[in-house]
Amino acid sequence: MPALLAAAPLALIIALMLGLRWSAARAGVAGLAVALLIAYLGFGYGDVVAGEIGRWRAGVFAFAEAGFTAATILWIIFPALCVYEIQKRSGAFDVIRAGLASVSTDRRVQVLLIAWFFALFMEGAAGFGTPVALAAPLLVSLGFTPLKAVTLALIGHAAGVSFGAVGTPILAQADLTGESAQAIAQWTGLMHLLVGAVLVVLLMRVADDGRFIARDGLLAILAAFCFLVPAALIAWAVGPELPTFAGAVVGAMVFVLAVRRFGLERADDGAQPRSNEKVRPPATTALLHAAAPYLLIVTLILITRMIPPIAEALRGFSITWSLPGGFSGRFDYLYHPGTMLMTGFVLGALLQGRSVADMAQAAAAAALRLAPVLIALVAMLAISRLMVHAGMIDTLAETAAGAGGAWPLLAAGVGALGTFVTGSATASNILLSEFQTASARSLDLPLVVMLAAQSFGAAVGNMACPHNIIAGGATVGLRGREGDVLRATLPATLIYALLGGIVTLLLIL
Repeated sequence: MPALLAAAPLALIIALMLGLRWSAARAGVAGLAVALLIAYLGFGYGDVVAGEIGRWRAGVFAFAEAGFTAATILWIIFPALCVYEIQKRSGAFDVIRAGLASVSTDRRVQVLLIAWFFALFMEGAAGFGTPVALAAPLLVSLGFTPLKAVTLALIGHAAGVSFGAVGTPILAQADLTGESAQAIAQWTGLMHLLVGAVLVVLLMRVADDGRFIARDGLLAILAAFCFLVPAALIAWAVGPELPTFAGAVVGAMVFVLAVRRFGLERADDGAQPRSNEKVRPPATTALLHAAAPYLLIVTLILITRMIPPIAEALRGFSITWSLPGGFSGRFDYLYHPGTMLMTGFVLGALLQGRSVADMAQAAAAAALRLAPVLIALVAMLAISRLMVHAGMIDTLAETAAGAGGAWPLLAAGVGALGTFVTGSATASNILLSEFQTASARSLDLPLVVMLAAQSFGAAVGNMACPHNIIAGGATVGLRGREGDVLRATLPATLIYALLGGIVTLLLIL
């Protein structure tokens, strides 16, 4: 009974978004109302749980955490929207699209370059919603609908989320459990290597409206292993910091060379250009000019992540707070990816010759699109914080652990659930790694493999997480249709989570 109560807010949100096609804002508010009732009446929130601070303050403090976290996420969405608006106004998307067509006129190849390699690159460099926020507008510029663009970006970046922004999710696991970060990374990389090609197949099926021929399968496998093999090798030899970032860079270069060498392109139907037509590439200067904001963003992220003295110095500037009962927040405002995005927006626009007035107009247009997003974001985050502090997440995890010998099949799914609730693979690992450790020890399972399953699952949940859907949809004007995105990504999430469970079971046999 407690587990059913704890699951009710999440079940309601999924039912409303999938079944009734409610927006994330409406479903989030409804789910929040149910979460409040269950937390207070079913779990003693403010009395038995957090009773030392009282019922009223327990609720206010949870909302304070949600609001603070929402602000840090909006600081990613807003500058990403600013970049999108200035690029749209300047015609830069047309130049970038022409540049992609010059690499290949096969739209499947273009999709893989953006939704797979570029999204993975940005996940490894920045994380925290940046890949979807930047990849989705580029996919829209190729002619995809906003719904499909967000779906593709969500599926495409998931394999790299386990390592996240410079290894953050696994480093958090190592700090909590005392296990080797490199050992966790090794097993996590192996798990993705064994089943990650499925994600690319699903990605291509979405991109091509379900059409899939033998040559598509070959292209999918090539793209998958161009990333997954170097990522797994880097994880095994180095650790969790570089697999996603470096794997995407190496993989993209090998992929383009292989596609050209073995003639894997094909002509698309309809209005898409044929793969055997010559497309004149834009001048290098024009392409660099159009890509200036992205190049600056990537450069800033690499400098601030890869040079330890700079990273340490920037992390020294932060806003931190704490309240009685374990409520807290931290915002490293100079190190945060949103700051890199905003700097890239301003400097990139200046390099493109845009005026201050142009930037102000782009920022104003971006700001107008934030208001509806804010409601959904705060509602979802408030549910997350209530469920964490009321012990509802612990109840769900403990119930899942009752599966005994079948637990390895479910461990990745629990990690996915953690990300679905919290909106972050790092948060899921922080929330559940100690629980996974206790479960592994009580069931006499290899600890490092179970922690890898948690990290694998935390990446899976990113595809269906409402927070990410809201953030990605905001950058392409997809508002009120978050349920449609969830409906599109949920099958991929469930399939990949199940495969993760099967791999976990095989690895411990």
